[in-house]
Amino acid sequence: MSDPETLGVYAAKALEYAEVTRNLARDPQLRAFIDAVKPGGAVLDLGCGPGIAAEQMALAGLTVTATDPVPEMVELAAQKTGVTARVASFDDLTGTGLYDGIWANFSLLHAPRSEMPRHLSNIAKALRPNGVFHIAVKTGTGSGRDALGRLYTYFTQDELTGLIADAGLIVKDHAKGCDKGLDGTDADWLCLRAWRN
Repeated sequence: MSDPETLGVYAAKALEYAEVTRNLARDPQLRAFIDAVKPGGAVLDLGCGPGIAAEQMALAGLTVTATDPVPEMVELAAQKTGVTARVASFDDLTGTGLYDGIWANFSLLHAPRSEMPRHLSNIAKALRPNGVFHIAVKTGTGSGRDALGRLYTYFTQDELTGLIADAGLIVKDHAKGCDKGLDGTDADWLCLRAWRN
């Protein structure tokens, strides 16, 4: 994700975003992801934001690497217990068989639709056998900017499930909901959990 306006919003509002997302520590989807990863496994929080989820993973005994393209977010994440955080974009995810789990919670929705197949392919390659992948996006069609100027790509469940399957992963679980975001508006969301054979 390299949209300068989106990155700028997160840089300017890092502390505010951390406050808005503080309840992520008690998110049942996060707990389900942690439980699905093998005990003591290596996980990547891809687009970690302030590191709230990454800290919970570390506290659960997982070995956590957290990446985000926004230095202000990485600074916050690096302060969390047990979290190794560094500045990196989606394009920096390379390598094979690196992780037992990859958590991409409301991060890949900022990537252009045309780049999603490549990102998902790199995620599938980076997972070890039986590795689990979590992705959460806002639901809908097309793309657009919110009131703060952040660029979003919206997905339907069928479209996202198909893209994940094309990358070689098997979707086994999903959840839907609606929450208020940083821009103060309610948005419908979808999360999928998929596994590599």
